[in-house]
Formats: sequence, C-alpha cells, structure tokens
Amino acid sequence: MALIVLAADKGAPGVTTAATALGAVWPRPVLLAECDPSGGDLAYRLPAADGGVLNPARGLLSLGAVARRGLHPDQVYEHTQRLVGGLDVLAGLTNGEQAAGLTWLWGPLGRSFAALDHADVLADCGRLGVQPALNELVDEADQVILFTRASLDHVAHLRERLTLLKRRVGVVVVADPRSYRPSLDEVRRIVTGWDVSFVGGIAYDPKGAELLRGEWGGRLERSPLIRTARELAGRLAGHLQKKVAP
Repeated sequence: MALIVLAADKGAPGVTTAATALGAVWPRPVLLAECDPSGGDLAYRLPAADGGVLNPARGLLSLGAVARRGLHPDQVYEHTQRLVGGLDVLAGLTNGEQAAGLTWLWGPLGRSFAALDHADVLADCGRLGVQPALNELVDEADQVILFTRASLDHVAHLRERLTLLKRRVGVVVVADPRSYRPSLDEVRRIVTGWDVSFVGGIAYDPKGAELLRGEWGGRLERSPLIRTARELAGRLAGHLQKKVAP
C-alpha cells in the first residue's frame, strides 16, 4: 500500500515512541518496521500479544538471513511478531554492529515494503545519516516524515537534513503540551522556504509513553500522546490517499 519513513537528524527525538503510537491508531492495516541501523529496542520495550517478550532474533536479522537469495514482499510477514494490542511489528537489529553485514538489504527491503498490497508500513529509521545505504530504503518511501523538537539545536539539524534530502517531506514537532501550538507555529515559520508538505505535531508525554509499554487502552487512550498521534495519523493517511487518487 504505502511506505512511510519516520526519522530524524541528530538525536532522533522520540521517533520510536511516536512510530509505535502512530501504529497503534493508524486508520488502515499497518506494519511497524524497526529499520534503525544503530539498533532498536522494541523487543525489550513492548510486550508480545501473549504477554511475554518478543523474540529479538526474529525480525530484520532473520529476514536478512533469507533475503540474500532474493526478497519477495510476502516473505516480510514470515518474520513479524504481534504486540499486545494487535500491532504487527518487524523487530529491528539489536545493535549497530549487526548493520555492517546488512548494508545490501535496505534497497530490497524498501522495495518490498512499498510493494505490500495489504498494509501500510511505518518504517522507524531512527537517525538519518548514520549509514548512507539506508538512503536506498528512504528513496522508496511514499512519504518521509522528519521529527524534531522546537529547540534551536534540533531545528538547525532539521534544516541541514532538509537540504540534504532534496525531496518533499513532512515535519512533526515533538512538543510539550503546554506550548504545543506555539511550538508548531515556530517550526513552521523556520522551515518556510524548504520543500515541506506540512508541519504537524505529537505530544511529548512521558506518562503516555510509559502506558504504551503496558496493556493498551483505558488511560492510554486519553493521553496527550495518543490523542495527538490519532490526529497526526489521520492527517498522514489523508495525504497518502490524495497522492493515489485518480
């Protein structure tokens, strides 16, 4: 259906938490894929559907072991797992050293994600620029979303990344709920002149992030994190529908 790359420049502020929250409320079938070459932590952070732990050996690493003979989109789901709450995930590498032997994988993986016909893929790519080969996956994306905070250093790195990407992107501000709208307005003003399709936001909500690690529902549904994630998910899905409209 569609490949959406979620990433940041220096610091990758809250990308994994935001990606998980977006996956939890995404309005269409979705797969969350951990594609950070520096390593991911979903396997240690979130419980599996049966209440146990995810298998860190099943995911990107096991997929890479079979993909050397060629990678077909249908193979991706042979290596996914399901979180409590029902979200399908492709667990990432457990450390950055594993990425050294998988530089060839990012291009085929991006093409396979883009060719899935029954689900969108939210690819958590962490910090861009760490491994140049990851750009082959980014190039396959229908939408690239860069995360930032409203602080001067984060926005400076964002502007550098916008210049390097040379493509149209969306920007999401991880913002304190107490200054949510002013933070978005400030970043929107600063990125004027770059090829930015929209500036959206998601709440910086440590309590909501902790709830996301446990049984979903109840208080989590009412948290600023999920409320803003739902608004953002609807906006992103709307952008994708416009791109494929006849």
